[in-house]
Amino acid sequence: MRLGKLIPISVAALALAGCYGAGARLPDPKMSARDAEFLALAPQAQVSAEFDRYLVDYKTSEPVGTIVVDSRAHLLYYVMAGGKAVRYGVATGQDAMGWTGRAYVGAMQEWPRWIPPKDMLERWPHLQPTADAGGLPGGPDNPLGSRALYLYQDGKDTLYRIHGTNEPEKIGQGVSSGCIRMRDIDAIDLYNRVKVGTKVVVI
Repeated sequence: MRLGKLIPISVAALALAGCYGAGARLPDPKMSARDAEFLALAPQAQVSAEFDRYLVDYKTSEPVGTIVVDSRAHLLYYVMAGGKAVRYGVATGQDAMGWTGRAYVGAMQEWPRWIPPKDMLERWPHLQPTADAGGLPGGPDNPLGSRALYLYQDGKDTLYRIHGTNEPEKIGQGVSSGCIRMRDIDAIDLYNRVKVGTKVVVI
């Protein structure tokens, strides 16, 4: 879903060390009855242990509460106090469709509706009927999965998202059109930790 353009950032400005230890695997978050129902129907896949959800040591100059995405490593960090972070495995954009920049969470939605963006329709015209119908309702087969964080800059939607996925087997790969995909259970966990206004840094 790559229509917006994020402002590039310099590595020096970030001063991100990205160091982490083995970490401790974290339990699943609390879920609603709807979450449990939809997740039971959603596609399942075995994910490599390195892309599971962990509490890890993490050195960064970014403040507590920031989301940091390491696109090359396919890892997302939610910065915690005391030099810690919650680390999640993610799928990121393909090399030609990747992006880096700073943004913030401008909106949040549970089991969001998916409407194919214009650039995707140009590449895959067979999705036009889905767009004409007003998109695909939220649910276990929806490409946005269980949760979506909508990334904004200067009050405008960039059209980039951090969201769940109906292709969990792609976690740890560069496969998307620029958005950041998470396992549905991880998207729920992150959603429960953040709020509108949360800073997002993609490197």
